Amino acid sequence: MKRNLTLLLLLGSAALFAQTNIKLEGTLFDQKTNQPLSEKTFVVEGLNIQAKTNEKGYYEISIPDDVYQIDVKVDGYQTITKTLTEETNLNMYLQPEDFKDGKIDLSTAVVTATRNKSDEANLLNMQKRSVNIVTNIGAAELERKGVSDAATAMTKISGISKLEGTNSIFVRGLGDRYISTTLNNLPLPSNDPEYKNIDLSLFNTDIIEYISVDKVYSPKLLGDFSGAAVDIVSKDFQDKGLFQISVGTSVNTNAIGESNFMLQDGPSKTGFSKINVPDNPLNSFQFKTKLNPTTSSTIAPNFGLKAGKTFRIGNEGKLGVFATASFNSNYDYREGINQTVNALGGLGGRLRSFVPHQKYSYETNSTGMFNANYKINKNHSIKYNFLFINSSEQSRDLYYGFIRDIAEDDNGLIQRNTYIQNQLMVNQLLGDHKLTDKLDLNWGLAFNKIESDVPDRTQNTLRLNKTTNEYQLAQNSTTDNHRYFHNLIEKSYAANVGLSYRLNESANGLARGFVKVGYNGRFVNRDFEARQFNFRLNNSQVVDPNNLDAFFNETNYNNGYFSTTTYSGTLAPQVYNGDQNIHAGYASLEYNLTDKLSAVLGLRYENILQEISWRTQLSSDLNSNKLDENYFLPSLIVKYAINDKQNLRFGASKTYTLPQFKEKALFLYEDVNETKYGNPFLYASDNYNVDLKWELFPSRGELISIAGFGKYIQNPINEVVIASSTNDISWVNGDYGYVVGAELEIRKNIFSFGQEGKNTLSAGLNASYMKTDQEIDAEKVRKETKGMYNLNLTTPKAALTGASDFLLNADVSYVKSWNRGAEVMATLSYAYYSDRIYALNNENRGNLIDKGIGSLDFILRTKLNRNIGVNIAARNILNPEFKRVQENATGDVTAVSYKRGANLGLSVNYNF
Repeated sequence: MKRNLTLLLLLGSAALFAQTNIKLEGTLFDQKTNQPLSEKTFVVEGLNIQAKTNEKGYYEISIPDDVYQIDVKVDGYQTITKTLTEETNLNMYLQPEDFKDGKIDLSTAVVTATRNKSDEANLLNMQKRSVNIVTNIGAAELERKGVSDAATAMTKISGISKLEGTNSIFVRGLGDRYISTTLNNLPLPSNDPEYKNIDLSLFNTDIIEYISVDKVYSPKLLGDFSGAAVDIVSKDFQDKGLFQISVGTSVNTNAIGESNFMLQDGPSKTGFSKINVPDNPLNSFQFKTKLNPTTSSTIAPNFGLKAGKTFRIGNEGKLGVFATASFNSNYDYREGINQTVNALGGLGGRLRSFVPHQKYSYETNSTGMFNANYKINKNHSIKYNFLFINSSEQSRDLYYGFIRDIAEDDNGLIQRNTYIQNQLMVNQLLGDHKLTDKLDLNWGLAFNKIESDVPDRTQNTLRLNKTTNEYQLAQNSTTDNHRYFHNLIEKSYAANVGLSYRLNESANGLARGFVKVGYNGRFVNRDFEARQFNFRLNNSQVVDPNNLDAFFNETNYNNGYFSTTTYSGTLAPQVYNGDQNIHAGYASLEYNLTDKLSAVLGLRYENILQEISWRTQLSSDLNSNKLDENYFLPSLIVKYAINDKQNLRFGASKTYTLPQFKEKALFLYEDVNETKYGNPFLYASDNYNVDLKWELFPSRGELISIAGFGKYIQNPINEVVIASSTNDISWVNGDYGYVVGAELEIRKNIFSFGQEGKNTLSAGLNASYMKTDQEIDAEKVRKETKGMYNLNLTTPKAALTGASDFLLNADVSYVKSWNRGAEVMATLSYAYYSDRIYALNNENRGNLIDKGIGSLDFILRTKLNRNIGVNIAARNILNPEFKRVQENATGDVTAVSYKRGANLGLSVNYNF
């Protein structure tokens, strides 16, 4: 009876460059009889490799050197898994599952090759072989380091940090506006009107195969680039079958200590809530959400489900399907200082000073993904991806202290309850086709929709009468007590198509190079509207801060105790609408000049049309703004292979940076301690980038690299404080900015040994040092904005905001595994960033500086057997104090200070 032998060779991602092969040899045995399987022929599908065991069962095959693991399966035999090391001699013993089946005919065995894109060694090999300068971090490394989402994953890469309290990622000192984000090379929308990019923390690692970070520009990338292009590659299932469930819980050491943990009323603990503006809100009081807080448990549940399977279709076709669903939640509590002061500092310089500022928060993330990858044959494949993410954040902020003109005896209290819900839906269809031996076609289509809601944010201002110890409602303006709703809907369409032509081979059999041409289109429509209902108090009322519903209700509204107003006196919302259409074509020549020297010369053309219209409290009439630009973006990348283990790389390019919709719309957004509005006069900045990198790959899975980089930005867009009585914040085009720096990365396997299993100790370190500078010419800004935006900056020349001089990431991991599937993996990781500017100040007030801080995490992952796993995580173990200071001439003044607490998690998973 003829049976098939399936040998799964897990390889790195396919590349267009030549790969180095290694020889794998050994003997196949029947474990029951201990006899070699002799004279058996097998082939490796997809790699055109054929081999045959000799009369002693010996085999010898040549495989690409990015193979890291083989699974051997023979029908009627138990599957065994072998992990490859530097040792290339591999004997394999196959144990029969049923001894009564008789002889198994292996005379025509088949070895099937599939590809694993997430292994650390594979991704390093991709980096080594690629002409482009790219950094990858895969699912295996993310699991080892206990990373739970894509935002945290980014901070494990050299030169990258995350700004505390925001969604902003900084790459080489450059923030959100200088970064682009894609999923499978198709662009993603932003979930927040404040930012250009989607919050990467929305992407949990269950859906990630690997993350690719291009810090050096190439023509296939969007031209709106200077810091990095981040591409999240979704999981692509190619295994024989998977079904896993997991459950877990987590606690925050600050939150667990709060016996009276308070959140706002209304939103569901699942993160799915629908809260609408009530009917007739200007003539009645019928808000569904109560102002009184509710108490909550602080133990957060988490669960997940994964399933996947592959199916054979015909003689050549194969369909792989994968689905995952997960729910994660987290409670946080912090208490500290939050204040704004003028140049005097001290008690006399306070504008608002809250000691303490207490923040209770609860976050959820529900993620569902489905993908189907249909390999029609070895030349054609089509893939469909669907992704749905629902995230929510509930927070209750209590600000106790000094409020100028309202509570100047440190007797004020501001209560703000906020609920934010984001829903993202992504649909992608992608195709890869080998049209001829020399011509490849790839294409992709995407439709994305994101909806971001802030339904019924509430804010109330109170003043404590210290004589009676009673709180009274207070107001200096009607906005001191309000309810706020906003809704953002963004729909985007994208299309990619690319052709790659393989040039004739050289004398050594390798391709001379490739000619690539392609088209990218992106079409975005955003609709944003906001309504704020302000409450005018007709007299001072004594209230209980935890029972404000006793005053704000329908009865008191009808009795005239308070009334409701809006910015326009009507229900018409503040709105802005944005449309952005980008058509791009590119061409590149990748050419092997010699056996060691390769280069990619590229040119990209982009036509950009950005149109924005708005009607807001700052501009009651409908106004509009248009930006129409054409860009020609040249780029050059050169790679010199010093030897088989060392590369020297160089890159140079020109790119641009667009202003965002919110930055150009004349819309006013009010927070507790700051107010922002847009600048219709903003325009794009030009960026010039250069990189030089040396890298050494000592052995499999190891890396030592040193990189130097420089960036010059002409007319950079900056967030600044406008010279006015209210000190509002807006955006302007500065004069210039630059970044120069160096990066070091080391990955080292300290030891690896073992017979029955393995013992491995590895370590990694990456560090970055950079200097940044920028100048904002107040006279230039005044002229470009026709005198409407005036600056009086304390320091018009300073480092770039968000840029630390020094960044450090380090980790050490120990893995012990046994042949029966049991495994222990422990990782200790540390991250540090030095002082960085949070914001530039004016009127002789010092700049706001985030002080340097380090964090320590410990992750323990175990597999008790092939089915059961138990994981333990302890994050932010050191629990350092986050501190933001205002560097006044008279001395530093603490603006923000708190501790986040440590986060402890436990999860159990079961594989069927």
